[in-house]
Amino acid sequence: MSSFALVIQGAPYSSQSALTAYRYCEAVLKAGHNIHRLFFYQDGVHNASGFCVPPQDEFHLPRAWQRLIQQHQIDAVVCVASALKRGIVDQAETQRHLLTGSNMLPGFSIGGLGLLMDALANADRVVTFAP
Repeated sequence: MSSFALVIQGAPYSSQSALTAYRYCEAVLKAGHNIHRLFFYQDGVHNASGFCVPPQDEFHLPRAWQRLIQQHQIDAVVCVASALKRGIVDQAETQRHLLTGSNMLPGFSIGGLGLLMDALANADRVVTFAP
């Protein structure tokens, strides 16, 4: 059994990379492997947005990530610098920056590049999904 870290850099609907990462993550888990960490970076932070509302007949990728993360208790980190620049905030960042509300889905957490370095050092395999 191997431990994987996935780096997701693509937004949910602007490229195939986020959906491909999601399907890859499902396959890794189904094969009995472990996901050490998901790291959402650059435009990939949009996968954690609770304000994403695709048409009813389309796959809701952010909610699918949320279900997968919660079901398998996966550590899912959203890069703080990338998230803040793109308006993705959790409750703590909302209070810290005196904003009117948070929009990050439960199950995701804010973190820095140190957590990416930790994933690179501790996972057996690291796979990056870029647009």
